[in-house]
Amino acid sequence: MNTNETDYAACIAIDWADQKHVLSLQAAGQAKKETGTLEQKPEAISAWVAKLQERFQGRPLALALEQSRGPLIHALLSYDFLVLYPLHPNMVSEFRKAFKSSGAKDDPSDTDLILEIVTKHRDRLKPLAPDTEQTRLLGRLVEDRRGAVDLRTGHLQALQASLKEYFPQAIELCSANLGSRLAADLLDNWPTFPDFQQAKPSTLRAFYYGHNVRSPEVLRNVLHLARSGKALTTDPAIVESGRRVSQLHARMIQTLNPLIEDYDARIQQVFEAHAEVKLFNHLPGAADALAPRLLAFFGTDRSRFESPESIQSFTGVAPVTQRSGKTQVVFMRRACPKFDRQTFHEFARLSIAKCQWARNYVTYYTEVKGKKFHSVIRALAFKWIRILWKCWKDRTPYDDDKYMETLKKRGSIFATLHLKNS
Repeated sequence: MNTNETDYAACIAIDWADQKHVLSLQAAGQAKKETGTLEQKPEAISAWVAKLQERFQGRPLALALEQSRGPLIHALLSYDFLVLYPLHPNMVSEFRKAFKSSGAKDDPSDTDLILEIVTKHRDRLKPLAPDTEQTRLLGRLVEDRRGAVDLRTGHLQALQASLKEYFPQAIELCSANLGSRLAADLLDNWPTFPDFQQAKPSTLRAFYYGHNVRSPEVLRNVLHLARSGKALTTDPAIVESGRRVSQLHARMIQTLNPLIEDYDARIQQVFEAHAEVKLFNHLPGAADALAPRLLAFFGTDRSRFESPESIQSFTGVAPVTQRSGKTQVVFMRRACPKFDRQTFHEFARLSIAKCQWARNYVTYYTEVKGKKFHSVIRALAFKWIRILWKCWKDRTPYDDDKYMETLKKRGSIFATLHLKNS
């Protein structure tokens, strides 16, 4: 069934909020709008939906809201007679600006704008069609894991900044690996440089041996630093505050490390059990981190992306071109899901080490054409999207040798550049 051509019994617009949503409803064939509010409580939502089902006898209802995921979406997805149309906030914002030059915003008027969009411009909207449970779980896991990694990165950067203020030797003492157990235990045992200098050489050796560090060179450097190093500052205010905040960040890092490892294990488990795993588990450079992210992005619904261009634009990999008269401006697409754009950018960058034609591509455009590295990586991601889309659409795993042969038949320099250079 084409939901955009369905005869809906009514159209509903919701301007969602944290605790109470403003809604507007217009039944088919009626000009009058009905307005009201809906509390963000499971009981209230269930009762409201039950009334709608009874009133319209279970016929399909179009429901639009400025949200693609969240508690309200999750609650409404369980009712099959509700066809959800998630709207990007920018769409409603620009629609508002077009008819309100003042830029005034008000929840009741916003629901009227959303209702007007879903009733008059529904042919330009795409209903929300959730993928399989496995795909949705994998998508949430990989994105949540990235959030945990970013959180740990923030603590690592804060720890490094703190140590540089009062105890810079600690960075050298743990070989700049501030996320290691050695770094956390070092700051627990000797939170300041004077504390570290008071430790006996035998104690320091035993400490490093206990953390599987037995390199004679490393131990010599540690003992030399303890014997001849100088404290950066002796200001009690700087030292005490630095000690406290450094230990805080070090312990947070150690709390996050096993949680991220648990995410990795669960992601791999879900990924390997997925029906589409054979299309993504041997991509060059994707490995355990990016293969699940690529699978979660594409999913199982082949109607979601009708062309590679739709993916290139959606993810922000394709640039935006603006033309007016004789003027033409090309710039990077900013309005896009950043996580998805990052996924393709990282995959393109990592594919260089495992894929000869990708390496040739980057070499040609950076060394021969003089392009900037990350601009070339975006262009490579643009090319990879076309390849991955075709493999996904045809359900055919990517074959690097076969693709190289195809490039050679076409006389592409990306298949032979490494031979010319050698």
